[in-house]
Amino acid sequence: MEEITTSLLMGWHSLHNTRQMPWKGEKDPYKIWLSEIILQQTRVEQGLAYYEKFVSLYPTIQNLAAAKDEVVFKLWEGLGYYNRCKNLLATARYITDELGGLFPSEYKDIVALKGIGPYTAAAIASFAFNKPYAVLDGNVFRVLSRLFAIDSPIDSTIGKHQFATLAQEVLDKEQPALYNQAIMDFGATVCKPVNPQCHACYLQNACAAYSKVLVNKLPVKEKVLLKKNRWFYYFIIQHQGTVWVQKRTTKDIWQNLYEFYLLEANEQQTWTDAAVQAWLYQQLGISNAQLLQVSPLQKQQLTHQQIRGQFIRVNIEAVPANMLEHQWQPIDSLSQLALPRFINQYLEASVWQGDLF
Repeated sequence: MEEITTSLLMGWHSLHNTRQMPWKGEKDPYKIWLSEIILQQTRVEQGLAYYEKFVSLYPTIQNLAAAKDEVVFKLWEGLGYYNRCKNLLATARYITDELGGLFPSEYKDIVALKGIGPYTAAAIASFAFNKPYAVLDGNVFRVLSRLFAIDSPIDSTIGKHQFATLAQEVLDKEQPALYNQAIMDFGATVCKPVNPQCHACYLQNACAAYSKVLVNKLPVKEKVLLKKNRWFYYFIIQHQGTVWVQKRTTKDIWQNLYEFYLLEANEQQTWTDAAVQAWLYQQLGISNAQLLQVSPLQKQQLTHQQIRGQFIRVNIEAVPANMLEHQWQPIDSLSQLALPRFINQYLEASVWQGDLF
């Protein structure tokens, strides 16, 4: 499975990856390091302008090392997390003064530098020196968790170790730079968090999460339990008098209760007919669905968090192959299932009751 995944990712990168970044293909370890530090806590769209300014004003690590602190901090303004900037300057001066201006080429020496962690060290080692080290950022966690249907929390100690081991196994040892770029770009453009392009995905047949209808549940994060506000969008998918249901099995609220197909988002979503059709097609391969209803916004206050969201009810004529073996519950027996209060509130609302049942 690992070899197939590697081959497919490399094939996608060669045939379909059109994502452009000014640092893609860059071999100068200084510029790779600079881009990684800027992007650690920053969106690409915002970080891009900062990267270009830094490279323009300080084209070499020696130029940066010689710069005045206040000038660099002014340039950094707006990026936040100023320790990143402090460490950037400290490491630039250490390399210039102690290492003769030469960026170390071995992973163990790179990761020992101030402000450089395992991910950044792997990126520099692979992109600049073609060393066989797998990068492990949010995109990579998401892609691997879905391809292999892994529900270990990506922010847990056990999960981090499991994914680090798997990432290294899947890595193309002969072309680590190309592979690392491929899997990161794949996560950023295809295997996206909320709206992954599953239906047209080059790796669809190799994706365990897609075949098991788990894409919407992965990756799992422990810290999601600490969120005070969560957005739940339930898709009630009806077919010939039945509705698709699934049991919640992860260590989260409502464990072991049944639910409809869930999309959890980080912010409020707007569901027009076109948006619903596009989402169902990309996520599940469902086309020509009949949109029956988008419910009003619903809320439920739990002890430590508030759940908000909507129910999107659709009827489909044909069930996609990957959903055939899942549980389709007769609509008139939904009340027999143990359901979260959030769902029951919707089902019991008198204004919808007659329409649904």
